[in-house]
Amino acid sequence: MTERSPAPPAGRAFQDLPLSPAVLENLQRLGYEQMTPIQAASLPLALAGKDLIAQAKTGSGKTAAFALPLLANLNPRHFAVQSLVLCPTRELAEQVTQEIRRLARAEENIKIITLCGGATMRPQLASLAHGAHVVVGTPGRILDHLARASLALDALNTLVLDEADRMLDMGFADDIATVIGHCPKQRQTLLFSATYPDDVMKLASRYLREPQEVKLAERHAATKIRQRFYEVKDSERLHAVGLLLNHYRPVSTLAFCNTKQQCRDLVAVLQAEGIVALELHGDLEQRERDQVLVQFANRSCSVLVATDVAARGLDIAQLEAVINVDITPEAELHTHRVGRTGRADEAGWAFNLASMDEMDRVGRIDQMQGSDSVWHHLNELTPADAEPLHPPMTTLQILGGRKEKIRPGDVLGALTKDHGFQVEQIGKININEFSTYVAVERGIAKEALRKLNNGKVKGKTVKARLL
Repeated sequence: MTERSPAPPAGRAFQDLPLSPAVLENLQRLGYEQMTPIQAASLPLALAGKDLIAQAKTGSGKTAAFALPLLANLNPRHFAVQSLVLCPTRELAEQVTQEIRRLARAEENIKIITLCGGATMRPQLASLAHGAHVVVGTPGRILDHLARASLALDALNTLVLDEADRMLDMGFADDIATVIGHCPKQRQTLLFSATYPDDVMKLASRYLREPQEVKLAERHAATKIRQRFYEVKDSERLHAVGLLLNHYRPVSTLAFCNTKQQCRDLVAVLQAEGIVALELHGDLEQRERDQVLVQFANRSCSVLVATDVAARGLDIAQLEAVINVDITPEAELHTHRVGRTGRADEAGWAFNLASMDEMDRVGRIDQMQGSDSVWHHLNELTPADAEPLHPPMTTLQILGGRKEKIRPGDVLGALTKDHGFQVEQIGKININEFSTYVAVERGIAKEALRKLNNGKVKGKTVKARLL
């Protein structure tokens, strides 16, 4: 039976929690001052050893809400996997790993590794052979390691199911069940989910022991996300996206379509208008998906056009606008789409294009949000007297990555110390096994490319190209 817990207000200090002085000092250093609502509601329960079902969306501070309890349960001197975090996507798993690493700095030598599909097995097997305390991964790849006996979970004391609704949406129910079958029965299980469909509740009732339920009725502040609806005919829908972009000129926009074909069609229309747009849907190979996400996250791409399933677990900072090119049939999913902008007290736009056939869907959204939609006319949109919308950055791909022991500092040093560029002109640097991606300001992209190809990184000549 699930026991619901009253949600305390946000704004409570981490000092109120039973955490060690070293952990509190590290939190302060990392800029964690007041708990977010999900942290304030769930941390006292999780730190007391309770199983938990918590409603939390990406960007709500949920990673710390499960990372602090799992780290509190760890014995660093016992070199065995004591915590497992299951995530729906590789991108989310990598974000979670980075955050746990930051939070684990209070304790010496805690080893955290990521095990996801789309990456080769050999480095993962080598990492596991050296032992680990915390494993973060996707269900399929965790199963592969369990089948090979390269991963043992008999010392596990904390299991986290992150974005459980998405894992179930993506068809991982059987994989999750098999993974849990390898876990000790005596353990703490923390389940985090943005929505509470029946299959999430079934999962919880099957695998959690007398869980506490933390459900926060968080609504986005009206001042943060400004939402507008535009009535369109189907024939003008794709053109309307270009009108919105050229009128409002957001630096970074996530456009949602209900089908893969609509994604392809919209990207073709936007590219023909000179807008840098990329598509993200289930037909992309992992390598293509990685490159698309790198370019969007580092602001080398103005518009990412995605289906809901492809955008699962995707958390992009500084997202100025969301465009619902099609209205989703599920009102809850609409809220989830729109909530990706206006993060961290920044303002965001949510634009929605609806045909007469979709008005019943709009009605359900109004009902759920408890307010009437604000409608505007397309003829209000006037293109800015400027060139087409361009992203501020461009991505360079260097052939060579972790395999060649390239680190972000090596690339930054080559561009700034060796080639004379300013640190401010260099953006995000992403390194995977075989490639390194570096964002540079658009104005210096060709010169940076030429200098990289004629120079050296870490004492070796490299090949680079513009993505």
